[in-house]
Amino acid sequence: MNLNNLKPAKGSIHSEKRIGRGQGSGHGGTSTRGHKGAQSRSGYSSKPGFEGGQMPLQRRLPKFGFKNHKRVDFKAINISTLEEMAAKNSLKAVSVETLVAAGFVAKGDKVKILGKGTLTLALEVSAHAFSKSAQEAIEAVKGSINIVK
Repeated sequence: MNLNNLKPAKGSIHSEKRIGRGQGSGHGGTSTRGHKGAQSRSGYSSKPGFEGGQMPLQRRLPKFGFKNHKRVDFKAINISTLEEMAAKNSLKAVSVETLVAAGFVAKGDKVKILGKGTLTLALEVSAHAFSKSAQEAIEAVKGSINIVK
């Protein structure tokens, strides 16, 4: 094999369709566009979603649902998690910063404390929101709540 006898693989090269170059090309007459209709004319471009006059998909399907743009997403942390973390690290106060440092939440997340589990330690808990059961459980063991804005 030399440079002078290199050839592409058989079937990998196709000759270009020469459209509108007369009957001898095999693509004369209508230039592969068919007969009449918008698609046979020059300057034709369909609108996105156009289905040839058939009722398009975006009009066949109903509108559905509602997205509340003012929704506030909280990361939920149970009091059982606070109990474990405080016992392991001998903490008296748990804040959003300590939860971020422990890897429970990300830096910009809003935190809501939920009441699942039991709490035995009197903790000073700072978070963005508290469930009613969590608030009662923390206050029952003489802990305190601080709502962060």
